[in-house]
Amino acid sequence: MDRAGPNDIAFFSDKRYKNYLASTQAGAVILTGNDTEFYGGNALITDNPHLRFAEMAELLISSVTTHRVGIHPTAIVEQNANISKTAKIGEYVVIEEGAYIGDHVTIGSGCHIEQNAVIGDRTKIYSNVVVRYGCEIGSNCIIHPGVVIGSDGFGYAKDGAKWIKVPQLGRVLIGNEVEIGANTVIDRGALYDTIIGNGVKLDNLIQVAHNVEIGDDTAIAGCVGIAGSAKIGKRCAIGGQAGILGHLEITDDVQIAAASLVMNSIKKSGMYSANLKADDYDSWKKNAARFYHLDEMARRLKQLEKTVKQFINKG
Repeated sequence: MDRAGPNDIAFFSDKRYKNYLASTQAGAVILTGNDTEFYGGNALITDNPHLRFAEMAELLISSVTTHRVGIHPTAIVEQNANISKTAKIGEYVVIEEGAYIGDHVTIGSGCHIEQNAVIGDRTKIYSNVVVRYGCEIGSNCIIHPGVVIGSDGFGYAKDGAKWIKVPQLGRVLIGNEVEIGANTVIDRGALYDTIIGNGVKLDNLIQVAHNVEIGDDTAIAGCVGIAGSAKIGKRCAIGGQAGILGHLEITDDVQIAAASLVMNSIKKSGMYSANLKADDYDSWKKNAARFYHLDEMARRLKQLEKTVKQFINKG
């Protein structure tokens, strides 16, 4: 709102920016009916200003962008690849045999779509994305630069002191209306598939290991690591840098705070946190030293409580 001019539309959804309402030069502001008392200009009234702004911005972007169909001359398309005539294939893209590219799909420059991969209708894939063999992406998805879908899971068997690679035979199956942020990696399953549900939103630099399942409409912030065979429910929200150990289950409607480490299954919906805030170094050093003596302190306290109880009973 502080940068908007007469030809701009702004939105107001955060009370911290209420002071800007009186001084904004925006041509119109999207806000709720309850907030009109703080603003005297042109108002677009709604119950959800942020959502309506997103919808309006999408309309404005669509009106100025074009979808030029066709395959760029530098692209390499192998025989038996099935590409819709309404798709746009960019510079230096490689599409292997058996791949299916749906209607109105956009594939940016430098992407590699391996054999028998499936890209659903109206999905947009930005530059330098790799979709490995047999993996499937649904319709209306957005895949940002540098994403790798279907890389091998981290599977090895021990042979004495050596590690022997276990072939990863599953796929990655991605639902509809999924968005995957830049440089995120989703590993293919070892035997079964890695599954990303409809409406899932993944931020940048996320690691999704083999055989992970993520339920519909779950949102995960950047730098989260999810170990193999973890199952995350629907409508969850996971903060940045959280770590989720393998082979556990998180139920629907769970919120996990940033930098938390989830070591056990979560069977009840709600908010969970397991992180410590930053502190003054000297204070942190003292508290860290005490932390390693908590078990000893707990046993001493228990003994002290027992002694005090005995003393009171004798009295």
